Amino acid sequence: MADIPPNNPTPGAPIGAEPPMKKTTGKVQPKKETVRINLPPKPTAAPTIKLPTLPPGGPTGASSAPIQPIRTAAAPVAPPPQRGAAPVAAQRPAPVIAAAPTVSGFDKILALAACVLALAAVGTTVWMMLILNGALNQ
Repeated sequence: MADIPPNNPTPGAPIGAEPPMKKTTGKVQPKKETVRINLPPKPTAAPTIKLPTLPPGGPTGASSAPIQPIRTAAAPVAPPPQRGAAPVAAQRPAPVIAAAPTVSGFDKILALAACVLALAAVGTTVWMMLILNGALNQ
């Protein structure tokens, strides 16, 4: 009779060792129940947003009808020009100069302190670089 060849052992396992058997505890695992959840349907596409149309004349606002200028209480109303008289130079109202915000003394002190601290930071950085350069060159 022919000899039966041995089973090929797994790499690293000692020869003659058999794989461990499954442990049976005797308990039967209960089958998990399948639960179905009703989800809302997926949206097919985003709703279309309709943009307003441009006025006649394009986005510059130029239209076929002349636009009446808006008059405010601050602008003086000039009388209509007389016919037959020489044209008078149009008077412009004096430009309103907005008051510049004032800088308090506390703000000046804070700005000066920030400048001094910035210069100190630059100075200590250069000093540390010189120390490091000297240590590396020794």
